[in-house]
Amino acid sequence: MSASARLAELGIELPDVVPPVASYAPAVQWGTLIYTSGQVPLVSGALEHAGKVGEGEGLVSEADATAAARVAALNAVAAAASLAGGVDRIVRVVKVVGFVASDPTFTGQPRVINGASNVLQDIFGEAGVHARSAVGVAVLPLDAPVEVELIVEVSPT
Repeated sequence: MSASARLAELGIELPDVVPPVASYAPAVQWGTLIYTSGQVPLVSGALEHAGKVGEGEGLVSEADATAAARVAALNAVAAAASLAGGVDRIVRVVKVVGFVASDPTFTGQPRVINGASNVLQDIFGEAGVHARSAVGVAVLPLDAPVEVELIVEVSPT
């Protein structure tokens, strides 16, 4: 089943490519690989949640951060697909790097980035299984709770 058919089956519509908030391109292609810039979970130009991930007053919950990682991954897929000439040209997700703005006591970064990994596997099946890093950081751009970047392989012309 094609990625576009899986998206339709899942009821997922890829978002528009998020415009850069600084001096960079949303994605760059090198040979058959596309590298996306880090994508934060912007929806219609806004973050649904902001701040550090953890347990307690004023922190983003793990569940909300996991949902945000899914949104960030979809933003990254949109950036890659726009450069590739469509989502069906993406033949493999090679690597995911996920950053989680973390309260110092939070150690669930891998669970949060599962939000990105799981949606990629839902869309691309076995070709969505990837190498991955899940890193806790002090702060992210725009005070986002997560940021996701992808390396994907595309079919040659």
